[in-house]
Amino acid sequence: MLLLSDFPPDARRAVRGVLADIDDTLTTGGRLTAEAYAAMERLKSAGLLLIPITGRPAGWCDHIARMWPIDGVVGENGAFYFRYDRATHSMRRHFADDPAARTRHRGRLEAIGREILAAVPGAAIAADQHYRETDLAIDICEDVPRLPPAAVDRIVALMEQQGLTAKVSSIHVNGWFGAYDKLTMTKTMMRECFGVDADAERERYVFIGDSPNDAPMFAHFPHAVGVANIRDFEGQLAHAPAYVATLRGGAGFSEVADFLLAARSA
Repeated sequence: MLLLSDFPPDARRAVRGVLADIDDTLTTGGRLTAEAYAAMERLKSAGLLLIPITGRPAGWCDHIARMWPIDGVVGENGAFYFRYDRATHSMRRHFADDPAARTRHRGRLEAIGREILAAVPGAAIAADQHYRETDLAIDICEDVPRLPPAAVDRIVALMEQQGLTAKVSSIHVNGWFGAYDKLTMTKTMMRECFGVDADAERERYVFIGDSPNDAPMFAHFPHAVGVANIRDFEGQLAHAPAYVATLRGGAGFSEVADFLLAARSA
């Protein structure tokens, strides 16, 4: 990974939008700081597209889409996007699966969750599970003592044995039925909501993340950036970001935002 200072000025000036993970990228120690929120405001005021790409649940994402200074949100690791139209006071919701499939999967996910808790001491169902539409989130350190790597690997293996796609974030292991991920739904949202081809224009968008479940985004966007805590996962990343910030969490997000905005005013 290159230093953030190695990001070419011409490429920074060409950036038209920022996509960012939430947990431990926008947040710090589980909190959205004033510093990170203000950085979002600055990006929006500069006219940049701003979309959080998160593993957090639908219930949270409804609030985020309405209340944050953003253009929309991709949630549950790519299960859906929400975009709130402030002019018409209406929410656009697009899911990868239809309602019948989501209902059918929910019962199976609950049973798999019980099996994982019985097999992996110390694991817990994530506190935000009640607000999820499509996936199972197992807490590995948010509200429980941090599980050792072997336990995390065991959770992943159990999910995969049941036919789930399993991804590790900085706080949860998420599992779902289907082949979608953060990148596939990001492409869909950018095309349907903003008329952007995320393949043809990928050099004009920066993704900021921090953990292994961000790997598809790191691989796709040539100017992806990791906040400094991405280094905690060295050796565990299928794909690493091109650049790494000097600061962790929300401070790192703010650092990247100001770095991009400085190039626009130069």
